[in-house]
Amino acid sequence: MRRFFTPVFYMVLMLCVFSTIHTYAQTAEKILIKGRIIGSKDKLPVIGATVTEQDKDNRFVNAVATNIDGEFAMRIADVSHKLLVTFIGFNSVTLNIGARREFNINLVESTRELTEVQIVAHAQTNNGTGLNIDTRDQTTSTVTLNAKDVEDLAATSIDQAIQGRLPGVDIVSNSGDPGAGMSIKIRGTASINGASNPLIVVDGVPYNTSVPSDFNFATADNQQYADLLAIAPSDIGTISILKDAAATAVWGSRAANGVLIITTKRGQKGPPTISYTFKGTMQKQPSGIPLLTGDEYSTLIPEEYMNATGTTLNTVSVKEFEYDPGDPYYYKNYSQNTDWVKAITKTGILLDNNLSISGGGDKARYFASLGYTNNKGTTISTGLNRLNTRVNIDYFVSDKIKFSTFFSYSHSNTQDLYGGSGNVRGTAFIKMPNSSIYEYDQFGNITPNYFSPASNVQGSYSRIYNPVAMANTALNNSLSDRVTPHFYLSYTVSPVLTLTSDIQFDINNGKNNSFLPQIATGRPFTETNVNRTSVNDFDNYSVDTKT
Repeated sequence: MRRFFTPVFYMVLMLCVFSTIHTYAQTAEKILIKGRIIGSKDKLPVIGATVTEQDKDNRFVNAVATNIDGEFAMRIADVSHKLLVTFIGFNSVTLNIGARREFNINLVESTRELTEVQIVAHAQTNNGTGLNIDTRDQTTSTVTLNAKDVEDLAATSIDQAIQGRLPGVDIVSNSGDPGAGMSIKIRGTASINGASNPLIVVDGVPYNTSVPSDFNFATADNQQYADLLAIAPSDIGTISILKDAAATAVWGSRAANGVLIITTKRGQKGPPTISYTFKGTMQKQPSGIPLLTGDEYSTLIPEEYMNATGTTLNTVSVKEFEYDPGDPYYYKNYSQNTDWVKAITKTGILLDNNLSISGGGDKARYFASLGYTNNKGTTISTGLNRLNTRVNIDYFVSDKIKFSTFFSYSHSNTQDLYGGSGNVRGTAFIKMPNSSIYEYDQFGNITPNYFSPASNVQGSYSRIYNPVAMANTALNNSLSDRVTPHFYLSYTVSPVLTLTSDIQFDINNGKNNSFLPQIATGRPFTETNVNRTSVNDFDNYSVDTKT
């Protein structure tokens, strides 16, 4: 029994000794220190000051913050470490710990202390001169449309993109054909000489829109304004409208009807960004006025003649309403139910493709785009094919000197109807619906020839004709190529003064081909107003400078 008790006693004694040594070691590893931090000037406690334990390599080991009374308490790992006290607005203090366990620290206020910091931001806008000013300092009536508002729209030109989106700006299409221009009026017609369209400014330089002296702005020519606004909507950065007469202080008398300011996209600092967008749209003509069928028309005309004259219509001389099966030629050609409006109408398709790349560094930034538009109109034989490209480069020579170049090129091919689709569609509305599109021969057999009589009860060309024959056989195409190199240089004299200089070259070439075949009119070959062809071309070259 004694032999068993002795080993057990020694084992218990050794465990107690080891436990005491371990407890002492743990207590030695973490030493509690505490203190209070006040300001040296006002003697008030510093709330939220950071107290950090740093090792010999100035690495942070532990950290606490002072309470509402400026007091702190923390356990340190090694008395050889240092204590770092920091707070915003005061000089940092570094203390050796050593044998000290309590610290009363006075923080000295920094001589660089800021009593108050205010950050104020004001929205800025372009006042039409290229200078950005605070919106609150803007005294003129200005409205701006950003790129995101227009880049996703199925529009082939800028005027279509902003139509109905800017208050006080009326944009009316001259026709519904692809590539047709629009009449733009800001706050209504403001001129007594008929010139009511605004000044167009692209990237700080007026866009040349010189037209003949007899040009009617109220019914602007399709080609003029189609070429004018041939900038792809996906290339637009911002669109600003100066709507009041104050714009004349910047742009002169040309701005009396307002100013349409367009800025294109610029390159941004960063890696190259490639973007491709595709828009596909189907277009349909809205339902028009209900028209008579051929049978209803053939009943109505004799009745109207009877009501007006009191006698029956002499169908011997007016064979269009005779309906004699014994005369197959007139019977077949004038006993149809033709919807002429439907015959010249189809579903339109718009396919718009745009590829762009942008990027740059500290010195140079770039933006380049390539776009192709294929638009088939809702009237047969109308359409628009356009290829456009743009390259914008910004080069920062120094902190004060900046050089920029803008290069744009557009090629468009517009397919229109002879005399305009409005004339052809107007003829389709009044064309007698009992007549045939294609001609029947004397035996009553249909032929591939269009039925275009020299004259009938409705008259002759140019009052009446076969609209389907006119749309499919006549020709009225316009080709246009426009190149506009633009160079810009700016020098910043001071934060409030910048000197700028612009020069832009505008080269615009166009060609129009038209042809009126005999089958479209039905008139004899011997007349001079059939089988007519014309080729017209123009070349415009201008240089604009601005300083």
